[in-house]
Amino acid sequence: MVRRLWAAVAASSLAVVGAVVVIGLNSTASAAVGGTGTGYLSTRGNQIIDAGGNPVRLTGINWFGMETDNKTFHGLWARPWRDHIDQMASLGYNTLRVPFSEDALKPGATANSVDGYTNPDLQGLTPLQILDKVVAYAGTKGMRILLDRHRPTSAGQSALWYVSATPESTWISNWRSLAQHYANNPTVVGADLHNEPHADGTDPNGTGSCWGCGDVNRDWRLAAERAGNAILEVNPNWLIVVEGVSCPSGGNANAWDNIPDEPCGWWGGNLSKAGQFPVRLNKANKLVYSAHEYGNSVYHQAWFDDPAFPNNLPAIWDQFWGYLEKQNIAPVLVGEFGSTLQSPQDVLWLKKLMEYMGTGVTGMDFTYWSWNPNSGDTGGIVGDDWKTVNQQKQSILQPYLIPPVGGTNPTGSVSPSRSVSPSVSTSPSGNTGTGSCTATVRIDNAWQGGYQAAVTVKNTGSAAVNPFSITWTVPSGVTLASGWNATVTQSGTTFTAAGPSWAPSLAAGASVSVGFTANGPSTPAPSNVKLNGVTCS
Repeated sequence: MVRRLWAAVAASSLAVVGAVVVIGLNSTASAAVGGTGTGYLSTRGNQIIDAGGNPVRLTGINWFGMETDNKTFHGLWARPWRDHIDQMASLGYNTLRVPFSEDALKPGATANSVDGYTNPDLQGLTPLQILDKVVAYAGTKGMRILLDRHRPTSAGQSALWYVSATPESTWISNWRSLAQHYANNPTVVGADLHNEPHADGTDPNGTGSCWGCGDVNRDWRLAAERAGNAILEVNPNWLIVVEGVSCPSGGNANAWDNIPDEPCGWWGGNLSKAGQFPVRLNKANKLVYSAHEYGNSVYHQAWFDDPAFPNNLPAIWDQFWGYLEKQNIAPVLVGEFGSTLQSPQDVLWLKKLMEYMGTGVTGMDFTYWSWNPNSGDTGGIVGDDWKTVNQQKQSILQPYLIPPVGGTNPTGSVSPSRSVSPSVSTSPSGNTGTGSCTATVRIDNAWQGGYQAAVTVKNTGSAAVNPFSITWTVPSGVTLASGWNATVTQSGTTFTAAGPSWAPSLAAGASVSVGFTANGPSTPAPSNVKLNGVTCS
């Protein structure tokens, strides 16, 4: 179990290494029209826009684990990692918010609880190398990645953005390193600087994160400026996502001291002072504010007792963060919201929240908490088997999702360190190749109802094969689920792997390994492998 957040007190009461590449099938224009955008993202008023100025709406999901002692995504013990992403994309989530802690970035950090049989290609990789693979593959789906510094250490969250083990200097240095690491990959859209800064102690003697109080050691707004501008120095293309606090003073309210209390909200959910004290970035069109919002089952806030519930909620959201959107100040990303929905009141809350955020590409951005079923207070979109969808939740969210548009990778990059040149031609050129080849087929993993395999082909001819196309035959009834390292398609019992646009040529003596997952039995194995129509030995 992970997390995490307990609400602050409400006002009136206690209250790139190894990256795998897949090239998809649709155009960048489709991505722009579809709302996921192409290239780097910026802001215009309250709207996130892509490199062409097209409106973008991030409708995503949180997949946690990298912030815990496991130091990598949870559920890698349950099913192949690509299957998670495939399912997220198929359900309509176009963005993946990835929580992490500084412990996952330390030299020698080890990823735990990755099943070797289920995910053999992740064995021995560092947490960052696993993240690289997820980034590369998610990008081919048309998805975006938002990195979330969730905890300063895996031990737990903190009221301030720093603790003794992770001073501010380390926080900023690590963000700069990540920004440089993904500087050439617009799949990674930005930095959620620190998760849920919140009050500590009791007002007027608060010791937690304040907003606009001017104390350099506690004013989260000033810290966000320092970190955001430091990131933009090394990667001017990222969005800087700044969450709210819980109580603007940085101290919890006290209902018994006869002193009027300020409005307090969820950890990270109070941006009521951002209009008066805005975050000032050197690139103003990179700022996105973020709020967290939860149902009554997570914590009993006073507003849940209002006789007007749930119709009282929009005014509360207006006060805490919605005004930033409504007054065209900046976009707001609702970075976390969720519930088990076991309470009928929570169902009303979620429906009202989705209605408030609006439909279509101009609606508010959001990332639902969470994909994981092992979030103790909310559960997940998938159940304990990490596969079965919670249809009650999905049905409420579905009308508001902007599905990712797979195809020419909206990243403009095939890995964190390799850029795609727009001048690369995908048309045949040079020797189309008919020479000779050798092939091996390897079943990497099998389970009831499916398997994962790799077809490796070596060009043993004397000339390059350009563009290359590999075919193989599968038994009747076997269907393609996903593919990587080429554009993999199916027609009848034939699978075809076409050379990607960024590497269409298979040089003489060179090899390519095309991976895929399929539905159906793994025996008999794929056979009759051919390179551009020539049977391989």
